[in-house]
Order: sequence, then C-alpha cells, then structure tokens
Amino acid sequence: MTDDRLEPEELQGTAEGERMLRLLWDPPGPPSRGPRPKITLDQIVTTGVRLADADGLDVLSMRKVAAELGVGVMSLYTYVPGRSELVELMIDHAYGELEKADPDTGWRIQVEALARQNWELFRRHPWILDTSLWRLPMGPNVLDAEEELYRAIAASGLPARQIAGVKNLIVWHVHGVARTDVQDREVARRTGMSTEAYWESRNSFWFTYFEPERFPTMSRIYEAGGYDDELFAQGFDFAFERILDGIQQLVDKGVPDGS
Repeated sequence: MTDDRLEPEELQGTAEGERMLRLLWDPPGPPSRGPRPKITLDQIVTTGVRLADADGLDVLSMRKVAAELGVGVMSLYTYVPGRSELVELMIDHAYGELEKADPDTGWRIQVEALARQNWELFRRHPWILDTSLWRLPMGPNVLDAEEELYRAIAASGLPARQIAGVKNLIVWHVHGVARTDVQDREVARRTGMSTEAYWESRNSFWFTYFEPERFPTMSRIYEAGGYDDELFAQGFDFAFERILDGIQQLVDKGVPDGS
C-alpha cells in the first residue's frame, strides 16, 4: 500500500493564495493604535452579500460597497485586496448560515436535510451560482459544510472511497435544480411573465400542432396525469428520493473499501 500524501515542500501555495487563506482563517482585526476605523471587514462582507442579493454579482463592485458604507473605496483595500477576494469572503460568509443535521437521525434524513438547506441557501443568495462551484473558497464555513455532508453520508456505512463520489452526486443534483429555479425566477423578473403564464400563452399548440401519433409516449404520460401541477411541484423530491434509493443500494451491497 502506497502513501499518496503530499510532502511538506509540495504543500506550498502561491503568495496570492496564502493571502486569501489568511483572510478567510485569520482576518485582520482593528488596529491597536490610531483612530478607530469607520468600518470593519465583517461590515464590508455583509454589505457585499446584501448588494449581491439585491442586484446580482455582475454589478457588484468595490466602489458600490464603499458608497453603501459611506467611506472612500481605498478604505476597503485596507482590508480586502480586491473584488475577487471579497466574493470569496462573501461565499464563505453565506455558507455560515448552514446548520448541522441531527446526528441522532438516520443517514438518509440527515443527507436530505443538508441538501434542502443548500437548495434554500442558493435561493437566498442566487449569485453564488454565478461563481465556479468547483472553486469554492477554502474557508471555515465552506469546509464545515463540506465536512457535515461527508459525515452524514459516512453514517450510511459506505466505504471511504465511495463517499466523495456520492457527495458529488448529491451536490450536482442540488446545484442543477437550484440553478434552473434561479434562472427561471430571473427570467420572470426580467420579462414580467411567470412560468405558468408563459405556457398558457402557448396553449393553442395542443389543438393546432400536437399530434398524439407523433408523440405517443408524451400522450400516454399526459393521459395518466404525469404532467399535473402537483406532480411537477414534487420534482426535487422525486429525483432526490431516487438518488437516495441508489445510495441505499450501494450500502446494501456492502462493497469493501478500496474497490
């Protein structure tokens, strides 16, 4: 068995990366001497989150954050090197809203609770989905959330080498559903037309162009009530339940670790 862990000399990051890690894990406090500063790093971050929640990430700038705080933009650079670093701090701050699952419940209940929390997080802060979810900040809140999801999955008894893959499956599902939901809400906001109104505006299609002979499977699903609104509303639940069923099958197979 080989040890694939990195040697200390291989763990050295770049100066830029190390600066970002210090901001996340050891942020600067107020100066011990001189006049008391008008703002704090936490105020900068929370203001950035509030502006992004309201207007999106595209229009967020250091200048807008400074104006909202009533200070010059150079005051922000005392704490944060630039906009990209601020966004990382904002993401980690948002992930601090996530709570732990009840460890006394079964793994399935825990995983579902955490997945729903993540979905609601993206609904509250849709701008997070405009960032690279492959490059989440290595901050304390993000990593605490990752650890919690790993822990809940591990409670199933799955071998260690499968836990990361299962975690990715869950996260990809939540991201996909959340992104679709956020995009639809944005289109509705921009156009003033809800999803329901959009489809109603095209109702004539079913009487003029739809041919059951051409689309027999869709016709059969429709006649069985598969497109009923209450079933569509369960889209997240149905798909996620099937994912959990698949994970349970892995657990039941008892595949040994290292496979």
